[in-house]
Amino acid sequence: MNTSQVLSAIEAARAWQEEFYRDLHAHPELSHQERRTAERVSERLRHAGYEVHEGIGGTGVVGVLGNGTGPTVLLRADMDALPVREDTGLPYASTVTATDPAGDEVPVAHACGHDVHVSCLLGAAQVLGAGRDTWQGTLVALFQPAEETGDGARGMVDEGLTDLIPAPDVALAQHVLPAPAGQVGTLAGPVLSAADSMRITVHGRGAHGSMPHAAVDPVVLAAMIVIRLQTIVSRETPPGETAVLTVGSLRAGSKSNVIPDRAVLELNVRTYSESTRTTILDAIRRIVTAECQASGCPREPEFALFDRFPLTTNDAAVTDRVARAFGEAFGERAGQLEQQTASEDFSDIPTALGVPYTYWGIGGIDPQTYQQAHEAGRVAQDIPVNHSPGFAPVLQPTLDTGTQTLVVAALAWLAP
Repeated sequence: MNTSQVLSAIEAARAWQEEFYRDLHAHPELSHQERRTAERVSERLRHAGYEVHEGIGGTGVVGVLGNGTGPTVLLRADMDALPVREDTGLPYASTVTATDPAGDEVPVAHACGHDVHVSCLLGAAQVLGAGRDTWQGTLVALFQPAEETGDGARGMVDEGLTDLIPAPDVALAQHVLPAPAGQVGTLAGPVLSAADSMRITVHGRGAHGSMPHAAVDPVVLAAMIVIRLQTIVSRETPPGETAVLTVGSLRAGSKSNVIPDRAVLELNVRTYSESTRTTILDAIRRIVTAECQASGCPREPEFALFDRFPLTTNDAAVTDRVARAFGEAFGERAGQLEQQTASEDFSDIPTALGVPYTYWGIGGIDPQTYQQAHEAGRVAQDIPVNHSPGFAPVLQPTLDTGTQTLVVAALAWLAP
């Protein structure tokens, strides 16, 4: 299937695909609650002739299309939305609310573009299903729940994914980003950071605010910890090695004249190598423990890791193969993706399957709007980013590009 055939097939899919996207955007679902989305995905896959497996890892869906002997390619999209109130002004904007795991009623929106990912993969599945006379092998279209909570990929693996699908030769995925729509970028090596959140509880001794000598003040202790943690990146991480450590929450006390007996810090770490990840997490524990000892705390500090995402490291050979295919299909619109500080759990799937993978980015912002912001030096101020209330990729050429990238990348293995 050459590029002109791909474009022609995408045009045929566009009629339902755009409407499907609008419907999905208007009906977002939180992580582990993607039931309506999964039902609609299964329906489209069956319509395209795929063998469908449902309920993997909760709401995960996999479609398998065998087409003779040849390689097996896995294409993945994530389905979940975020607890964000949409502020895009679109006629199909979400007004949905849902109950989150804590039992609170929250607004829900596709503020990260997963609706784009689902729509593009379904479009690619139909295009490849209709063009079976031009390729050989097996296509696995995987729709993953709960990417935002970092446990959806592992959930599918833990519930027998490897036994349900043919062993893939390669796994491929993409993400829509705040870049000009129509552009596509690849990058070999570490492309998305590993992420680790840590909750630290330090224990002091409470007292009256007028009698600090009778206390071990956890507020002062927590302040010293925050300052000292800043030296991990600046003084313990080699220059040129990218790392981020952010203390996002510090909670202690409830009244101005009461010294509390504890403080709770929550921090987030982003790294691009396992060695740096280990070094930073160990340094956090060392510094916190030492500061507690220096303050004479009555109890040892407590550490709890949560919301952990793996490092996404694109295989060099796979990335080169995809990049060459993109260069032929997209010309100047194909380029290099910058390393992203965001995190993903996609790599848990190919890691469990023991196969190489690559993960690329596509633009989703109106090119003229982006260019105006770029010329004014206001990209950061004027272009909504993923997870913001105003993030909503333009319908086209985003869907066409995202569909074509998946088809072109899959055919880099499946085409004779």
